[in-house]
Amino acid sequence: MTAPTTLSRRAPLAVTLAETLWFPAALFLGFLFCFAPALHAPQPHHAKVVVAGAATESRVDAALRRRQPGGFDVTAVTDARKAREAVLDRKAVAGYAEGDQPVLYVAKANGMSLEQALTKAFTPVAAKHGHGHGHGEKLTVVDVAPTTHKDLMGTTLVYFGIAWSIPGYILSTTLLRAVALDRRRKLLTIAGTAALFSVIGYAVGLGLGYLPHAPSTMAIAFLLTAAVATFASGLAPFARQYFPAVGMGLFIVLSIPTSGGVAPAPLLPTFFQYVHAVMPLANAVDALRGALYFDGAGVLKPVLVLCAWTAAGVALLGLDAGRHRRAARRGANGEPANDEPADVEEPPREDASLEVPLPTALPVHAHHFGDPEPVLMGTVLDSLQRPVHRAVVTVMDARGRRLVSTTTNAHGEYAVAGLPEGHLSVVASSAGRRPVVHRELLGAGAVLRTDFALHERGTVPRQTVGER
Repeated sequence: MTAPTTLSRRAPLAVTLAETLWFPAALFLGFLFCFAPALHAPQPHHAKVVVAGAATESRVDAALRRRQPGGFDVTAVTDARKAREAVLDRKAVAGYAEGDQPVLYVAKANGMSLEQALTKAFTPVAAKHGHGHGHGEKLTVVDVAPTTHKDLMGTTLVYFGIAWSIPGYILSTTLLRAVALDRRRKLLTIAGTAALFSVIGYAVGLGLGYLPHAPSTMAIAFLLTAAVATFASGLAPFARQYFPAVGMGLFIVLSIPTSGGVAPAPLLPTFFQYVHAVMPLANAVDALRGALYFDGAGVLKPVLVLCAWTAAGVALLGLDAGRHRRAARRGANGEPANDEPADVEEPPREDASLEVPLPTALPVHAHHFGDPEPVLMGTVLDSLQRPVHRAVVTVMDARGRRLVSTTTNAHGEYAVAGLPEGHLSVVASSAGRRPVVHRELLGAGAVLRTDFALHERGTVPRQTVGER
């Protein structure tokens, strides 16, 4: 009888190279098509501004359209006071009024680059108004929401947001290794870590003078870390081997250029403004700006977005739990989940940037793209060359320390990944049969095939220990 050879051959070299290169290639393309297009030439795109007076509004709108088509959405308000209030209420990024002297109301809290772009756009408008009156007044720029004296660029909140966001994603990847924690304990760990990070980050920002005193900062920081960590934890079981690319694509490649740091949202191209409206980092920065510099204006919407990310993560965790409960019920009823159920569960997928190869038992099936490649495989047969189901295969290092144990499937097959180079002892055993030990030498890039023949106790096998 010939044993099945599902894993008898390694994946072709081309497949191995593709599996090795797809993740860095995905990140390369992501950075290439997200960072450069979003940030290479920041300029206003449909930036909302208000102008005091209907007559002034039509003239200013026409002048801005000639200079920067599509750059501004201009709305009229009654007077200069309303123009200033619109900026403070975050209904507009700038307010313009003409009287004895043209005045532009801006907020450095929205970012100095936006303030500079607005000043550049309105300076020629004000100069034309001045020449028309014969006295040539210069534009007066009034900052209605200045930042702390140590945040001259108005970008510090973005850096704190990154500090609260990316560790949340990393937390979700490290929790994949915490197999002793159930979903409830993982959620509690996320909540506790988010609370700790929010308090420490706020204390550091306050102590260094980077943030003004506003305890609500901690609540927003908590929501950001919790949202990213919870959603990523819920996403991991469904993204599987593609989780690193999807996670880093969402929380780094898309999030950072649209966060409002180098280019505030009104300076981003329209597509990236839409991305900004939904990403957790960008919404947290918007909420922080509103809480710290605009007396709470514009905070509700980004907070609701952060809550939505958290709720989506909890929903994904619930779907995964339900999927496992259904699989457990099928198993209890003796119903196979597929045509050939595996005795070994798939190992958890982790962030490739953090993963260190660990001895891992693999389910035995045809190789799929992205699956871990086994470095040790084989079959366990009895004295009549029949497969031994649920035989225990244990791998030990040269010092006799157990590295990993696995069991054979219905065809007597087993597979193991992540073994260290060097001498290994592989032991196969089954109830009522004599155990057999093979000593193997695993080299770099090598794949070992170790087969066993287990004889019933009371018989004399030809060989019980093999060396290679």
